[in-house]
Amino acid sequence: MSGDARPLVFITGASSGIGQALAARFQRAGYRLALVARRADEVARWATAQGFDAAIWAVYGADVRDVAAITGAGRACIAAQGVPDVVIANAGISVGMDTAVLADLEVMRATYETNNLGLAATFHPFVAPMTARRSGTLVGIASVAGMRGLPGHGAYSSSKAAVIAYCESLRGELRGSGVRVVTIAPGYIDTPLTQGNRYAMPFLMSAEAFADRAFAAISAGDRFRFIPWQMAIVARLLKWMPNALYDRVLAGRPRKKRQSEV
Repeated sequence: MSGDARPLVFITGASSGIGQALAARFQRAGYRLALVARRADEVARWATAQGFDAAIWAVYGADVRDVAAITGAGRACIAAQGVPDVVIANAGISVGMDTAVLADLEVMRATYETNNLGLAATFHPFVAPMTARRSGTLVGIASVAGMRGLPGHGAYSSSKAAVIAYCESLRGELRGSGVRVVTIAPGYIDTPLTQGNRYAMPFLMSAEAFADRAFAAISAGDRFRFIPWQMAIVARLLKWMPNALYDRVLAGRPRKKRQSEV
């Protein structure tokens, strides 16, 4: 185990987008990095290209859909670098689906396995040691899309609604343990997940700007934070909009690209 006293952050989905931006932001704040991705070599090349001191980062190859692999990565991190101060379950996928298409049921399975089972499996190795230490922060990356169902987003919206409910449940379970649970709900962030969208994306922000605000929310121990703040207003409007009006507003809205269209 590392004897380095600097804080440690464990981040899944670190090969691109939000995960990579979060890694860079935490590194600037003086954190050591435990980075997880299926493409471990790619993450290692990126960290090297950033000029990060090799002593402060490690990469663990794992697919969060594989419970044995991602929980094993967590245990390997503890053995090599220690129990993290912050764990960010960021890995996620967003693919459109059509329930009338049989193949799209597999899209739903993959989405739930990644966005939900993968999130819980990411947290699993750290709950007991963080509780024993009486400190630590578990961060779930949800989405504004989890507030209401969007046409063509059946898998993604429902998975992110589940992230919100799961993190709320976990927060209640860990109350008084010293372990915080933070839910971050991004709006539209300019990443490979959103760049193919064929509909308007209000308040679109860069991954770097998102990472700055997420870092502030995590450091403050916020229970729940929409980023950017404008999406909190949008989310509340959507949540309380009468169903009949909501259906009319969304009528004809372009759908998320399905797997065959990506």
